[in-house]
Amino acid sequence: MRQHLHLYIDGQWTEPTNARELELVDPTREKAFARVALGSAADADRAVAAAQRAFESFSTTSVDERIALIDRIIDAYEAHIDDFSELIAREVGIPVANRAQVAGPAQHMRVARDLLREYPFESRVGGAVVRREPIGVCALVSPWNWPVQTGVIKLIYALAAGCTTVVKPSVNSAASGVLLAQVMHEAGVPAGVFNLVNGAGRDVGDRLSRHPDVDMISFTGSTGAGRQVGAAAAETVKRVCLELGGKSANIVLPDADLEKAARWNIQRCFFNAGQSCHAPSRMLVHESQIEQVVPFLVEEARSFRLGDPLESSTTMGPVVSSAQFKSIRDHIQGAVDEGARLVTGGLDRPDGLDHGYFVQPTVFTGVTPGMTIAREEVFGPVLAVLSYRDEDEALRIANDSIYGLGGYVFGGDRTNARRVVNGLRAGRISYNGAATDSYTPMGGYKQSGIGRSMGRFGFEEYLEVKSVYGFQDEAQALPPLFG
Repeated sequence: MRQHLHLYIDGQWTEPTNARELELVDPTREKAFARVALGSAADADRAVAAAQRAFESFSTTSVDERIALIDRIIDAYEAHIDDFSELIAREVGIPVANRAQVAGPAQHMRVARDLLREYPFESRVGGAVVRREPIGVCALVSPWNWPVQTGVIKLIYALAAGCTTVVKPSVNSAASGVLLAQVMHEAGVPAGVFNLVNGAGRDVGDRLSRHPDVDMISFTGSTGAGRQVGAAAAETVKRVCLELGGKSANIVLPDADLEKAARWNIQRCFFNAGQSCHAPSRMLVHESQIEQVVPFLVEEARSFRLGDPLESSTTMGPVVSSAQFKSIRDHIQGAVDEGARLVTGGLDRPDGLDHGYFVQPTVFTGVTPGMTIAREEVFGPVLAVLSYRDEDEALRIANDSIYGLGGYVFGGDRTNARRVVNGLRAGRISYNGAATDSYTPMGGYKQSGIGRSMGRFGFEEYLEVKSVYGFQDEAQALPPLFG
């Protein structure tokens, strides 16, 4: 069994203040494969103190120094890509064939580095100088469904801005956090600039949210947990950046390529075993075209190869835990009980898999907007297909949600599709399956979050804004903030 019994604080591997351990269960084998140390509020305090000490010097490093640091981190990370791939397969069931999970972080590091190289930290408004300065100590809380990439995005933009950090991964992906700390150590990140404290949200996460010396907290997770983080952070009026739940809708317009829309929706919705906050888990199809779409949905859903995520041929692994397995199955049973029509999948384990937290790719039609499966985030490989009479009704159904993280539209007439795209109240919209761009902002409307990550918008979450007067001559040499 792997042993990861130290935290990483102030540039050193250190024992927790109170020795506690957690066994990580391999969701494929339903057996423990690793043991990690769990920190406490006292360890969070130690990490924050280290980050606060380091901020004085790190915040004054030059752009060139931070670019060189990011380059070292990229090199150290890429030397461990295969290690990360194998680890997250064991830890959270992500197939090794899913290279996006481990290749993506390096790409985001390069985007942050290139943005840093060009970013104007000083600009002018009239005769005033407007400065952007690092906000301070940042607590970064990341989820298990993208166990490496989400944490890296937070971390790399914070470092690029000149901030110091305390990182708390999900307890479900704590071993990945330890490996990331090893990467930071090998890259020569200065002591105190990066700190890792594994631990429960109610202990470490809550302390970081309330800590008076934490200047910002960036959290990705459920909307319920995000509410708690926001409420705790309000006590010290710290900046909060939240990426929370989603129940994204894909509106398939009557002039769309129905086969393309259906097959794409299945692949995108069931990617990562459906454990993605941007998953298009509601598919809205014109009432006259439902029966045309169903065969494509069923065929595509049945094309996944479920099995051991360590095997290169596997395209869908198990869901992360017994709790997640039960929650998804409860949603499936609830949809049946509420009268939705099950067209593929269901409660039974996939053929040939008598253990592991495997859920069949599942599709329901006949779903109405009031059903639980149309309103709650299932976070598993389950698709709800709803019908609509006209485009205005489709938009009303899509927007009738507490969430507003992502949205999707398929159609033929670009002008009309753009009207529908503009009508969706969500932070990230894709037309006809267009790929996203790591230079663009990601975040949500409504209860899907506050703030943005990635690109310039994500970078500026880690910067304060200062107006400086009395240096008119110096201001004229700077680029204008507007125009």
